[in-house]
Amino acid sequence: MSIKVNPFKNNIGASISCNLKSLEPKTINQIKEALNNYGFVCFRDQNLEPGEYLKFAQKLGKIKEYPMLKDLENHKGITVVERKENDKGKSYGEGWHTDSSYLDKTPKYTCLMGKIVKKDQGQTLFASQLASYDALDQKTKDKIENLVGVFSSAGPISVTRLEREAERGTGKSKDFLAEHSIVKKVGSKKTLYLSPGHTIAIKNLGEEESKNLLKFLFNHQTKKEFQTSFFWEKNTIVIWDNHSVIHSATPYQGRRMMHRIILDA
Repeated sequence: MSIKVNPFKNNIGASISCNLKSLEPKTINQIKEALNNYGFVCFRDQNLEPGEYLKFAQKLGKIKEYPMLKDLENHKGITVVERKENDKGKSYGEGWHTDSSYLDKTPKYTCLMGKIVKKDQGQTLFASQLASYDALDQKTKDKIENLVGVFSSAGPISVTRLEREAERGTGKSKDFLAEHSIVKKVGSKKTLYLSPGHTIAIKNLGEEESKNLLKFLFNHQTKKEFQTSFFWEKNTIVIWDNHSVIHSATPYQGRRMMHRIILDA
């Protein structure tokens, strides 16, 4: 049976109605096709236990270790993304980024499920990097075609995980540095692959030129016309393609808890 995909504004993101506890291989392929087309997809009212959540995620790809935080007890591959009542710093993931871009092999997909979410408690902003690449002028596209970015786990976004690392960190927060082409292909389309929270330089450019180019590209890739705001509810699952969208949590107060899984394609 074909699934119904309902695109959001400007074809950035889409909602899908189906039961994730029982999916045919054909449906998984349709979900991946929707991710190629829209960057992220959401599924409302999915009351999955951790084991069921892992089983579903494994149909999309190979579960990847997140090196910064310890896994949910007895459920290897699930990271608890949480804000607590007495937290004083930024919300976890607040700031534009793409997940784990400081690893040599970056995750293709991220799955995030709302476990404890109060009404109107925070959003996630997504920005399409397919759209941002398409909007670049040809001179800029030619300039960046073969450039390589340097990505660091100690980049600006790292401050948002300090409170969680103090509780259950692995002690590896400053150990990762990777290089990646800043133009990637998703299906037949090209995308801008930069993470404002992690990218610290452009390889083989002078310091000033690198800094100026990154400033220009960071400002470009986060323009409002490339963005969609997503509002969370309990038992909602969102999956995004880290190669075609960047995202940012928005500030909020009070407790909120998510379960996250990152995946290789």
